Amino acid sequence: MIVTCRICFLAISVILSASNAIAQTYQGAAKPRKQFVTVSYDWVYTQPLHFAEHPLEDLVGKPVASSQLQQFEYRTRDELTLIDVLEFTRRQRGVTASVYPFGMSSGPALMLRGAIESLPRIDVSFIGPAPFSRYTLDDAKALDGAVGVVVADRSPGWGLGSHAFVVGGVGKITSQLGDGSRYFAEAGGGLDVGPFGVELGVKFAMNKLSEPVEHRFLTIPITVRGTLSF
Repeated sequence: MIVTCRICFLAISVILSASNAIAQTYQGAAKPRKQFVTVSYDWVYTQPLHFAEHPLEDLVGKPVASSQLQQFEYRTRDELTLIDVLEFTRRQRGVTASVYPFGMSSGPALMLRGAIESLPRIDVSFIGPAPFSRYTLDDAKALDGAVGVVVADRSPGWGLGSHAFVVGGVGKITSQLGDGSRYFAEAGGGLDVGPFGVELGVKFAMNKLSEPVEHRFLTIPITVRGTLSF
């Protein structure tokens, strides 16, 4: 009986000691250091959205539909004007900087984001009645500013961490056609190891220009970012 009690007492002592050791280890575990700035280089793939309505209908001033002819992608619904999209470049580049005024570690944090992003080159010809025979948007860039929230689950040191974000903002467009504006929303997430990471973002943008006539076009840029945070 005495031996059994001693064994039970010894087992309880070992369990309590192990529990205290685990608790002390947990309490003393390193916490991820706060980060305040993230900069990135961006690879962008842009998908057009409702291209017949915007900008084609805005440019010709008539309803536009897809064409069944192989040489022309679109036509006006009265079939008087044929529209040939000569070019819509889908690959662009950009740079982004994100600032976390109160720091980002684990949990939600305020994020202020600025970006410079190239816009697609758009080249369209019109055959038939139209205000002009050619429309070309070239060398267009957007300077964007946004505010949003990032939710992070970072690890201390070089451990693997993750984050997700959502932002909304406005931008200024510059091009050879003149200046314009846009507004957008973007959401995405990424992984990081120490200060380095990779991020995927999907943006919905409404772009507006006033030359040669007032028009707009919608784009969905899908962006892969290589990030550096500190």
